[in-house]
Amino acid sequence: MKVDRLVSIIMVLLNKERIGAQALADMFEVSPRTIYRDIDAINIAGIPIHATPGVGGGFEIMPNYKIDKKVFSSADLAAILMGLSSLSNMIHGGELVNALAKVKSFIPADKAEEIELKANQICIDLSPWMGNENIQPYLEIIKTALQESKLLSFEYIAHHGNKTLRTVEPYQFVLKSSHWYLYGFCRKRNDFRMFRLSRVSNLQMLEETFTPREYQKPALDFAEILEPMQAKIKIRIHKSILDRVLDFCTYEHISPDCEEYYIVSFPFIENEYYYNILLSFGDKCECLEPLHIRTEMKRRIQKISALYEN
Repeated sequence: MKVDRLVSIIMVLLNKERIGAQALADMFEVSPRTIYRDIDAINIAGIPIHATPGVGGGFEIMPNYKIDKKVFSSADLAAILMGLSSLSNMIHGGELVNALAKVKSFIPADKAEEIELKANQICIDLSPWMGNENIQPYLEIIKTALQESKLLSFEYIAHHGNKTLRTVEPYQFVLKSSHWYLYGFCRKRNDFRMFRLSRVSNLQMLEETFTPREYQKPALDFAEILEPMQAKIKIRIHKSILDRVLDFCTYEHISPDCEEYYIVSFPFIENEYYYNILLSFGDKCECLEPLHIRTEMKRRIQKISALYEN
């Protein structure tokens, strides 16, 4: 693609003092005539390229236009590389590879080892340990749909297992609490919705395009809403699930109870999600109070037990 070649030529010229037309032609597997046309296009775009004829001549970007590599500190470059590398674990594509290459071009040779060390001090791997094998290919489909403003069609499993067919205008990827979401305008609901990718099936990108509409980014911080709804309940847990409980509360809310047990002041909202959290702890967790939640837990456990009676 010509645009990709033009951008690449600019990056080459930013990193070299001077390069000849034939060298560029060999690099991009085109004719010198094509390179001359590309240079003209870059000049028209406002990037001043100077041509020096004769032996040792070639093209170069005017020195005053070049970006000083010192504009980025070692910490800046390490942070950018870390972010791009973490994204490339889940979202593949030439643009990420090119972006990584461009950022690396700003690294001074004498700082390369230092920056690589800093970039590797934090590893962000967005790929799951296990789970829905469709997530990664779905990310690729959605990424293309976002770039080309194309509609997406899929089946969606909503609350209580209700399955519906949706046609959606995609607007944004969201990674929240280790789960990927698609934020888009649902034509079935005539409103913006957030769709969790693990609940999507039969995802297809349609040929139909759409004109992007104005939208507000989704609200992702519900702390102010949830905190007033939460109440503290008292649970007794075995030490073997302490690590799991710490995903929901801090150590300050936990106190020892005998040698192998702890008493926990646990944040709780009376809904299916939170009851299922307690049930997921199995026989390593007992709800002590309040009484009505303890009674409800007993009812749910008896209902589960009844499934195995016959």
